[in-house]
Order: sequence, then C-alpha cells, then structure tokens
Amino acid sequence: MAAAAGARSARVAVVGGGFAGVATALGLAERGIRDVVLLEAESVGHGASGRNGGFVFGGYSLGEEALLAKLGPERARRAYRRTVDAVRLVRSRIGRYGIECDLVDEGVLWANWFRDPAVMARRAEVLERHYGVRWEPVAPDDLRAMLATRRYHGALLEREAFHVHPLDYVRGAARAAASLGVAVHEDSPVRALERRGATWRVRTDAATIDAEHVVLCCGGYLAGLVPAIDRSILPIATYVMTTEPLGERLAREVFTGTRAAVYDTRFAFDYYRPLPDTRLLWGGRISILDRSPRAVARLLKRDLLRVFPQLADARIEHAWSGLMGYPMHQMPQLHRIERGLWSGQGFGGHGFATTTAAGEVLASAIAEGDRAIDDYAPFGLESVRKPLGFLGAQATYWWLEARDALKDFSERLGGR
Repeated sequence: MAAAAGARSARVAVVGGGFAGVATALGLAERGIRDVVLLEAESVGHGASGRNGGFVFGGYSLGEEALLAKLGPERARRAYRRTVDAVRLVRSRIGRYGIECDLVDEGVLWANWFRDPAVMARRAEVLERHYGVRWEPVAPDDLRAMLATRRYHGALLEREAFHVHPLDYVRGAARAAASLGVAVHEDSPVRALERRGATWRVRTDAATIDAEHVVLCCGGYLAGLVPAIDRSILPIATYVMTTEPLGERLAREVFTGTRAAVYDTRFAFDYYRPLPDTRLLWGGRISILDRSPRAVARLLKRDLLRVFPQLADARIEHAWSGLMGYPMHQMPQLHRIERGLWSGQGFGGHGFATTTAAGEVLASAIAEGDRAIDDYAPFGLESVRKPLGFLGAQATYWWLEARDALKDFSERLGGR
C-alpha cells in the first residue's frame, strides 16, 4: 500500500486508516462507489484500532439507559440495533473476504466484580425490554467452572459477540476494500484540506486529491485539519499487555470452561481474552498519560494478579498503549459538517462494532442519501475545553475508580 503521489480526483477521500476509515471505504465500495481514496498517515491500523482488545460486541460507550434518555425509545433502539447488525457484518466480512484474524466465536462475558446482583439484573432488563436483546445470565458457580477465579459473582453472556486479532482484521478489511477498487495509501499524512468550488482539495506530502466528499476518521490521532473537530476530542490512552505463552496453564488456570472474552462491571474495568498461541491478552485503565511499555506492564500485571494470583510467575512479553478519541457525550460524532465534509470519530474505547456501524451510516449517507445519520445529530462537536478537559477526564476516572474500590471494600467488610 504505497504512499499517495501525484494529482488525481476521486468521488470520496477518507482520512484515517483505522476501523472507522476502513469500514467507511469498504462500505462505499460494497455499495458500488469504487472511486475512493483512503489516506493513512502511518500504516493501516497503526493507532488505537490495531492496538484494540479485539472484542466485537454491541453497544456504545454511552450506556443503554443514558442512550434511551437522550434519544427516546425509537431512535435509541435503532442506534443500538446498528451495532448489533455490525457484529454480524464483521463476522460476515471475515468469511466473505477470507480475512485471517483468529476469530473465536464464543461470546463475551460481562462479569460482576461486586456481590450486588442489581446492576446486572438492571442492565439485562433494559436490554431485553427496550432493545430486544437478551444476554444470558451465568450463575456464580457456573462462572467459576468457566474461569479459575473467585473474584466474580456471576455474569451476563453476550453470545452473539466474539473476539479477533484486531490488527489482522483491519488490515484484511483494507485489502478487501482495495480488491474492490479503493485506492489505499499508507505513509500519507494529510497536511491540508481546503474547499475548491464544489470539491475539496486534500494535500499530502506528495499528492493532491480533489474529492467531492471527504470523511475524517482520525480518532485520537488528530490531523489538525478542522479545528472544530479537534476541539471536540480528547486523545486518551488505554493499556494492553500479553503474557508469555502459557501452554496448558491457560486452560488449567484461567479459561477452565470457556474461550469467551471477559470484561467486568466496574467503570475502570479489566478486559482480557485467550490468544491462539496460549498467551493471555489483558487490558484496562484509561489515562491522559501515554506510558512506557515497562510502566504499562507493571500496572496491568498488578491488575491481573487481583483476579488470577496463580499467574504471579507468568512473564509479560509485550505491553503497549494506544490513543482513543473521547468526546464529552460518549457517543460517535457522525455528522455532515458542511457540504461534502463528514466526520466519523469519537468511539470512546468501544470501537470495533461501533466503528463498523459508523462506516455503514456514513457510506449509506454518501452513496444513497440515507438519513440514518440524523439519529446522531444530538451528539455534536462539543468542545472538550483543552487543556482543562484532560485534567477533568483524569479526575473523573480517578473518582469513579475510587467509588468502585469503596463499594468493593464495603462488600468485603460486610461479608466478614
């Protein structure tokens, strides 16, 4: 995927080669619009997309009850349904295009960190009554037969969900788009964007593209092209690590009865999944600090041992971080900014299926004039008030983390 060079025109130029940009380009190509140029500053999947945990499941960063309150029952149900449909679309594309990405189709577990079952019962009830989605309850004893820990108190299983190698998926999806005629260019940072009559001119270091439509999908790696967009996003880091290959220990000491991916009910939750080579992938935390791999490994190993102390001697072989785009309202910013200029960003750490849904919304709006994008109009480009926004986000995270810790302590004290 060579860097863009020379001058050309295109129907659509997509800026950003992560999940959202690739999904938009592929969605356009599948609708018959092949005159598309995808520009990525680094390599496809370089940012948070390729460093993602690999969970493919429904919903948004904004919770289901808050979504209902903001959009009302009908629009909220439509918006949520798009993410469920996106889970199926990702699975379908993996098969259709032969994308090798270590698909594990055994669901995702939402494990209860707390003894209080109310939060799980409430979420299950809201999902089923308002969204028509049923997550299966898993009793505490059944969960202990699935995971070798007594840390959790039951779970909900999202059976339609699955997990994959995210970088392999996004690169495979980009190759699929290219096979349909999309021009995919890596090492092509966009330096300038300007309107030229009825079209937009996009400039890279070595290329000029005149396009009828430009879609900005830069996420937490802001391109500095449209100030209103950059002001509306906080680049926030999240952390991931993998252990050494654990061999038989992975099935004996961690995933004793499942290969489902797992995350828990705290705001500052852990998330993890088994890898085909018997490594354990473990992620968690959000921060305004893009820490070193050594610091990430130290923090996450401590979190790991709170759940699986039997892995104290397991070596951490890789650790990394990635920048996600967080808007104040915790929902994707899917908008037509002005004629021919579109935004697809702000997935807030809940991005795999949501970015695919966003790609479908943007592609259908451009190719077919579809109005599904109107459902996201209430979630605008609100300023995050940098640099104070960074301090506010970190303070909020610490406060919610402390609240979870206090609840956990209170339950333990009461259980003595």
